[in-house]
Amino acid sequence: MGESEGRKAASSWLNVAVDYGPLLVFLGVYRWKSPAEPNAVSELAAIIAGTGAFMIAAVAALAISKWRLGKVSPMLWFSTALIVGFGSLTIFFGDPTFVQLKPTIIYASFGVALLGGFMMGKALLRILLEAAFEGLTEEGWLKLSRNWGVFFLLLAGLNETLRAQMDFEGWLWAKIWVFLPLTFLFTFSQIPMLLKHGLSFEDRDEVLNDEPPTS
Repeated sequence: MGESEGRKAASSWLNVAVDYGPLLVFLGVYRWKSPAEPNAVSELAAIIAGTGAFMIAAVAALAISKWRLGKVSPMLWFSTALIVGFGSLTIFFGDPTFVQLKPTIIYASFGVALLGGFMMGKALLRILLEAAFEGLTEEGWLKLSRNWGVFFLLLAGLNETLRAQMDFEGWLWAKIWVFLPLTFLFTFSQIPMLLKHGLSFEDRDEVLNDEPPTS
């Protein structure tokens, strides 16, 4: 593996860590604080502790992204702001609903924005990601924005379905074992379309490096 390929691989893994690292911290702290004998008060205390750790980890991940990648996309700024905002509401009101609603609001906001931009002929994904895939045509960017917009709305619906049908810990695990694989599969599925619209074969890995935050 050459030096350039090594940097791309490191960047890809760093993006995954920035996106899903705070969620793993949340899950770890929540499990650590969860009582052996379930009761409402101890369960809420574990959720609040996990939420606080989640907020700190999200801000740290944003700082690491700026330090190591040299940039923070508007999408990451927005998602981190919502993590801090809805996490604060969860802690203040002692209600985990707020932190569970946060992904739905992020997904729905991105989905509506991307599809609205597509209908107006604007590829907002390029702006929100601050990404530039070499050779990709405007039509390719428009289709990618449209496809991610639809995918985000599907994720919003999925999050609401899982939130309604699972307990808090089950919902947290689903973020790792359902949303992460779905996102990787969807991202991979876009590469053939992008290659047809001018994306350089050598730069196909950049699509994975610059995927939107979905955790």
